[in-house]
Amino acid sequence: MLPRGWVELLGYAMNWPALIIGLVTAERLVELIISNRNAEKLYKRGGHEAGRNHYPLIVILHICWLITVYAAAPHRAAPNIPLILIYLVLQAGRVWVIQSLGSYWTTRIINVPKAPLVHRGPYRFMKHPNYAIVIAEIAILPLAFGEINAAVIFSVLNLLILSWRVFVENRALDSRN
Repeated sequence: MLPRGWVELLGYAMNWPALIIGLVTAERLVELIISNRNAEKLYKRGGHEAGRNHYPLIVILHICWLITVYAAAPHRAAPNIPLILIYLVLQAGRVWVIQSLGSYWTTRIINVPKAPLVHRGPYRFMKHPNYAIVIAEIAILPLAFGEINAAVIFSVLNLLILSWRVFVENRALDSRN
């Protein structure tokens, strides 16, 4: 741990929101590359997409969330380190989800008939661990910069969209049971 004076100096010398939002954006773009590659493979195996109509809303929500967190944060403010550490733990959880689903992981709902359902990794404990991670990170990242309003507004919007998405995904997965 750095001495308090160094942490304050780094906070003043660094545009922490730009750095952190830049890293989160880069991570999301890597996810989209992985997702698109997996989606192409799933389509070739006879997969079809469920929930295509609501997918753009999810993309728009995440873009607006990142822009809002950046725009609302004081540009020289150091983030709340414990909340950033929690956010990093959530990203480890996302890696676990992606590795557990392997080639079945996408940001879309692509159902491949007769494909086995995954019951390893975090899927041993819950049906939709990635959505639990998304719910937490949508709230935690703005809170790391003291943006309570952004955390509440985007959490509510996310909950509305994810409620519909989980319904659509469950219906798609039930067809394989």
